[in-house]
Amino acid sequence: MPMKQLNKHIKYDVIIIGAGVAGLYAAINLPKNKKVLVINKRETFKCNTFYAQGGVALAVDKEDIPLHIKDTLEAGSGLCSEEAVDVLSQNSREVIDDLISHGFEFDRDKDGNLLYTKEAAHSKERIVHAGGDATGRYLHYFLLTQNPHALMSDARVVDLLIKDGECYGVTVLDHRESRNLYADSVIIASGGVGSLFEYHTNAPCISADMQGLCVLKGIELERMEMLQFHPTVFVNSNNAQKMLLTEALRGEGATIEDEEGRRFLFDYDERGELASRDIVSKAIYMHSKKTGMKVYLSLKNFEYLYFINRFPNIYKNLTDLGFDVPMQRVPISPAFHYAIGGIKSDLCGRVPSVKSLYAIGEVASTRVHGANRLASNSLVEGLVFAKKAVEDILNNPHKKESIEFEVSDEVMSLKDDKEKKNLLRHIMWKNVSIVRTKRGLNEALSEINALLNQKIGKLLKFRLLTAKEIVESALARDESIGVHFIKKDNNDEIIDNANA
Repeated sequence: MPMKQLNKHIKYDVIIIGAGVAGLYAAINLPKNKKVLVINKRETFKCNTFYAQGGVALAVDKEDIPLHIKDTLEAGSGLCSEEAVDVLSQNSREVIDDLISHGFEFDRDKDGNLLYTKEAAHSKERIVHAGGDATGRYLHYFLLTQNPHALMSDARVVDLLIKDGECYGVTVLDHRESRNLYADSVIIASGGVGSLFEYHTNAPCISADMQGLCVLKGIELERMEMLQFHPTVFVNSNNAQKMLLTEALRGEGATIEDEEGRRFLFDYDERGELASRDIVSKAIYMHSKKTGMKVYLSLKNFEYLYFINRFPNIYKNLTDLGFDVPMQRVPISPAFHYAIGGIKSDLCGRVPSVKSLYAIGEVASTRVHGANRLASNSLVEGLVFAKKAVEDILNNPHKKESIEFEVSDEVMSLKDDKEKKNLLRHIMWKNVSIVRTKRGLNEALSEINALLNQKIGKLLKFRLLTAKEIVESALARDESIGVHFIKKDNNDEIIDNANA
């Protein structure tokens, strides 16, 4: 493969890939005297943190830790690492208090007490929020203002510089030019895989680049079949990114009903609307398939003034679309929401097979979520394990010798790649989403392999390799558990998951 000339050796103490909650919290925990670079693929607000509505789950106090652990383990259907869940819960209050001490303002009552809300599968109110239903954007903006380090936007990492089992830096595509940046430590915090699916709630640029790059580099991914679909999403739009309707709505009184106004979720689980996300998503899918009826989110239990103050962004977005909320019900469908699996990492965020490389947040797999993430445990996971990774870096300083890597001259994208990306989204939604079959998964694998064998750019190759890893992981797990549901019948029919 042709190579460009070596570029100027630019060295950092730490390079962070991604500017969401995990990446930015890692950055603000690194001292100002460290040379740190945060690399962000697009505009700073285009990350999943910005779109998070519900809030941040935490153990409210020491007495709540065992209960938070229990809820997390039960939601994870027995596949969580108990050690990882313990680390998450034990450190959850500390990171929230740290944010508050730095000036972040969570919503409070008139007496100044933190307001807690409840979401599905939580046994008590333990979720803090900000700006009503705008926790993500408030938190993201706050972390950006607190970050003392350099931020490179509109740039994407296209290679990891690895030699003899150690990471020396990254290749970044910046203004259509590839160049190498070196670092003593590299943290991957690039988010999930949303753009692989036809219907999703993720930021548009969340496209599984780093997971696919890890496949190319022989870095282990795990639990990739574990993909969470959010049950309440308004999908009637032309954008791939659909409008999330936070679980906090159901936690505070919203109900799910069919065209006849029947709350059918109790047919599937005694908790009804407060069952875990995997159960609610599958119930909506099954009920729609069985009855042919559309499904709606009813908001009529909310008093008008409370609703517009507690959920101001949802109110504005839905009224802009012509809905008279909270009186009028809203059509909903499940859509892809969160990648539970990812780059295998330990409880300090370290990638075991590559020295000086870390993975935190949604891109990582610490096994804290098991087979199904407990609602609002995502932001707190990003915070807790970002801090753990930084502590490990600071406690184990390691200055690398200077090694120059050539900059590859690979083609990043081709004219036909966009059409193939859209085809991949359809393949994944049809055969690798809420309800799966062996036949459908094998069909998806065949189609993905066919695309990989065509002439494609490197960026599309990343997506396809990640998608292939998901499909192969799903095929390898024969039994249904949590979000991974294999439908078995005589015909092993291919099921169209769309309820739009």
